[in-house]
Amino acid sequence: MGELTSDRSITRFGVSIPSDLIRNFDDYIRARQYSNRSEAIRDLIREKLIAQEWEREVQGKEVVGTITYVYDHHKRELVNSIVDIQHDFSEHVIVSQHVHLDHSNCLEVAIVRGKAGALEGLADKLKALKGVKHCKLTMTTTGADLS
Repeated sequence: MGELTSDRSITRFGVSIPSDLIRNFDDYIRARQYSNRSEAIRDLIREKLIAQEWEREVQGKEVVGTITYVYDHHKRELVNSIVDIQHDFSEHVIVSQHVHLDHSNCLEVAIVRGKAGALEGLADKLKALKGVKHCKLTMTTTGADLS
C-alpha cells in the first residue's frame, strides 16, 4: 500500500480523486457534520468492514436480496454482457426490472436468491463491466430461521 508517513496509531496516505467526486464528498461531509475528510473516510471504511464481516457470517446460508445498478446503455455490448451474466446466474435471478432514467442511463434491479457467496459473485461481475456506473448488492435473510 502507498503509506507515506506513520506515527504510532495513525497512518497517512495520499489518494487521487476526481474534482467533482471530492466536491460531492465534501457536501456529504458537511451534511453529516463531520469536522474533516479523515473522520468521514474512517467511518466509511468501518461501515464496509462491518458489512464484509456480516457477509462472511452468511456466506454458506441461503439469502435473498437485490442488485441495483445504473449503467450507460450507449456502451457497446454492455446490455448483451448484462444479459449473458444474468443467464449464467439464472438459478439466482428471480426477476429483473429495467427503467430508462434518461437518454443515456438505465437502472436495473434484479431480485436474487441463493448462497451469499454466489450472489456476491453475480454482483461483482455486473459491477466490473465497463459502463456500469454504480452497483449495489443488498442481502437479507429468507426468514426461514426466524421464529
